Amino acid sequence: MMVNPVILQKPQVSPTSQQQKTEVVTLPSISLEEFLINPLEGIEWVDGNLIEKTGMTFKHSVTQSKLSSSWRNYKNASKCGGEVGTEAPCRTNRQIRRPDVAYVTQEILDQHGEFKVLPQSFPLIAEIASPDDKAEELFAKAQEYLESGCHEVWLVFPEAKLVMINNGERWLLFNGDQVVTTQNVLPGFEVALSDLVN
Repeated sequence: MMVNPVILQKPQVSPTSQQQKTEVVTLPSISLEEFLINPLEGIEWVDGNLIEKTGMTFKHSVTQSKLSSSWRNYKNASKCGGEVGTEAPCRTNRQIRRPDVAYVTQEILDQHGEFKVLPQSFPLIAEIASPDDKAEELFAKAQEYLESGCHEVWLVFPEAKLVMINNGERWLLFNGDQVVTTQNVLPGFEVALSDLVN
């Protein structure tokens, strides 16, 4: 999902020109410590700046919902414990991120107890690309997760109908009629790509 500096936009359409004008209001910055105590909804803390996650389309939202449900159903059926969340905040080595979908093991939940922001990356993370996302930024974010305790990152491209998975060693590509499988976390999980991004 694309991230942009946080601004509040109030569209104004001129009846004569029909061009959209934007009134920009910048949100005040807060320290990392303040953000950890009170993480703002839909906001990431990146390099000292508050960044709003934007660019979600209907297709993006549906894919996020399908993947979240699939991971949760598998977790429940396999009785492996843990939790699946959407846009839950976690701390990487550099930032506070909100992955589109994330799975956290029961062991990590027991270790950290109650938390507002997980103090590490989730073990299994999926980022779902919106049409405005830049591939370079998505891959950099995936690397950031892997350097901060994540064991497996999924990059899901609904428009291109493909999934790329990094298992900490290499990138794997799934497309067409293939079945996408987990590599390191939630062992045995699989989903037909056509069921995830159709």
